[in-house]
Amino acid sequence: QVQLVESGGGLVQAGGSLRLSCAASGRTFTNYAMGWFRQAPGKEREFVAGIISGGGRTRYADSVKGRFTISRDNAKNTVYLQMNSLKPEDTAVYYCAADFRGYLIGSARASYDYWGQGTQVTVSS
Repeated sequence: QVQLVESGGGLVQAGGSLRLSCAASGRTFTNYAMGWFRQAPGKEREFVAGIISGGGRTRYADSVKGRFTISRDNAKNTVYLQMNSLKPEDTAVYYCAADFRGYLIGSARASYDYWGQGTQVTVSS
């Protein structure tokens, strides 16, 4: 079992930046692939970014490619999402998720085994 806690969300003006963190607990954290999802009110939860267990390969949704960067520090049991050039359409609750497969990065919710509680990101125009 893995427990995930997101932090770093807040209110930011369009064009600004935020860095989200996801702190994990559990002995097997380093074996998991990690992903970030987001969900706006009334919309489906969508894949944003993912990273394999070793951190050497990443995947991004087209909507955030070139603006967001996912990374991880396994020594700190933490995964990050650096968000630059934020747009109002990025407004959502952002969730951290863990996939026990480790070397695959899924884009579907069903691919992930554990989820955090989410952190709110609001981008004003």
